Amino acid sequence: MPSRASKDKKKRHGDPILSAKSVMEQVTGEKWGGPPERVKNPAAVALSKLGASKGGIARAASLTAKQRSKIAKRAAKKRWSKVA
Repeated sequence: MPSRASKDKKKRHGDPILSAKSVMEQVTGEKWGGPPERVKNPAAVALSKLGASKGGIARAASLTAKQRSKIAKRAAKKRWSKVA
């Protein structure tokens, strides 16, 4: 009697819809992907980048040296805590 570990888990689906999809892919020979890729509006992307670059510069200009130092120390501490 074969053990449960020897069963092929790729071919067995608990969901009947996934099982039917798998069968159709095998029969037709073509893969059915997920939803189509999302296409972004180039104008909206450009506008977003423009606003983001302005915002960063404005924020940096408004910070005091003490605030910048505090932010930098906190970022370095967080960055180095991930290493260990």
